[in-house]
Amino acid sequence: MKIYSVTAIIHASPAVIWSLLTDSRRYPEWNTTVNRIEGTIALGEQIKVYAKISPDRAFPVKVTAFESEQAMIWQSGMPLGLFKGVRTYRLTPEANNNGGPVEFHMSEVFSGLLSPLILPSIPDLTEPFEAFAACLKAKAEGV
Repeated sequence: MKIYSVTAIIHASPAVIWSLLTDSRRYPEWNTTVNRIEGTIALGEQIKVYAKISPDRAFPVKVTAFESEQAMIWQSGMPLGLFKGVRTYRLTPEANNNGGPVEFHMSEVFSGLLSPLILPSIPDLTEPFEAFAACLKAKAEGV
């Protein structure tokens, strides 16, 4: 199993942050780690992510959880759980949130029986995760 995660404190409302995280066609406008996303980010939807870390490859994921302005999960993998990636986005606002701060947390867990064979081919996601959080923070706070 391999886990990547990042946390950022964002001084914006959960609604502003959530609108950025769920507007697939506008990701390239604010996110330096993504070339584009095809599809609609909504519960049960299949989307394709084209990341700059691997620009010639589409990463198909399914949105398996979607709690507006709180959390969502994108999942991909092989049949029978032989290998899977689960990316979780979570927003935790300060009590009585009036525009911030909100704790943004993003993590991805790679697991499965074949993970020892597949994980060495997955690039280190530490820097892209940090860049994603920094871009989200900058855009949300600038809105």
